[in-house]
Amino acid sequence: MNNSYHKPVLVDEVLEYLNIQPNKTYLDVTFGGGGHTQAILEKEPTCKVIAIDWDKQAIKKNAPALEEKYKDRLKVLWGNFALLYRLLKNEKVKLVDGILADFGTSQYQIHHKEGFSFRTDTPLDMRMSQAHNHIRACDVLNRFSEKEISTIFFELGEERKSRKFAREIVAYRDVHPFKTTGQLAGLIEDLTPGYNRFPKKFKIHPATKVFQALRIFVNKEFENIETFLTNSVNFLSPGARLLCISFHSLEDRMVKNFFKQSTEDLQIITKKPISGTAEEIRQNPSARSAKLRVSEKK
Repeated sequence: MNNSYHKPVLVDEVLEYLNIQPNKTYLDVTFGGGGHTQAILEKEPTCKVIAIDWDKQAIKKNAPALEEKYKDRLKVLWGNFALLYRLLKNEKVKLVDGILADFGTSQYQIHHKEGFSFRTDTPLDMRMSQAHNHIRACDVLNRFSEKEISTIFFELGEERKSRKFAREIVAYRDVHPFKTTGQLAGLIEDLTPGYNRFPKKFKIHPATKVFQALRIFVNKEFENIETFLTNSVNFLSPGARLLCISFHSLEDRMVKNFFKQSTEDLQIITKKPISGTAEEIRQNPSARSAKLRVSEKK
């Protein structure tokens, strides 16, 4: 389990609710560092896992060791989970016995991929997969209208200062087109009273929600989740479970609403979302905002 890449959250809860059985096949559509995949394979020595990730770097870095260890019990595929139908069709897989989706962005991606972190000055890109997405974050800031930028910040980042930030971004870009994360982070810092003098008084960096909104927009994260949820039901065997881990309130709402709207096909197992224990949150702070919802195919 490559914890240096991304420490998986709610592992015990995932293993419990996935209800892993001998000789069954499970689908992990967000392979990442392979933590959840490995935990599933270790839990039941005869089960198989098909793992998917659209980040080629994640697969290249984390898949070989697990493929060597688990041999034919593990199949790792490169692709976007929104394209689940195509990916499984290519593998001639019609049904699986459980599906796990962890919608969180790994700490490795945030710190190593260009444009994700406001703490290091890198090109303002933010694409998790250049093959799947063509618009960069800098393209949004340099080309979109003030209203469009404000809407992205407000709807995807829940940023209350969205209009102010959008207005200043448009004025700034006319003189200095956006190229790096440092430009954007610096501008937001300057627009936040007191930050430059007393940065330690702020619980989160003032650009956090702006960066989050741009990342979600550039990677079409919500659209991909919506498509994945709709498609996932078609690949669940009767009694198989769909597990979704969200870190963002809007993601969690999407999952909650989808489960409620799909009662003909799904039975909701978790009436309320499952959160991490105090001990897990202490050891892994990223688990603090994680919420797990589970439903079962009728």
